[in-house]
Amino acid sequence: MKSTIFVERNVMTATDNIRNSIIDKLLTISNKDYLTALYQLVDKSAVGNDMVKLSEEQILMLNMSDEDIKNNRIISQDELDQKDLEWLKSL
Repeated sequence: MKSTIFVERNVMTATDNIRNSIIDKLLTISNKDYLTALYQLVDKSAVGNDMVKLSEEQILMLNMSDEDIKNNRIISQDELDQKDLEWLKSL
């Protein structure tokens, strides 16, 4: 699957920092009702067709992911979850 990526070759903007901070916080939330309410808020907001501008680092990560897929360097979610549990137990 090929996709077009538009790049802005600037340092991360304040908007990027805010977005990444929100994403980091969302990843820690496990309350389904809270997440559902947030989803409805975001889903109903007027985002429009704003183009997302990726940093060079984000593009590099996407390219690395494409290479991993092409070279079959992938694992299932279940296997990843198991490895995460093993890692956590080792701490």
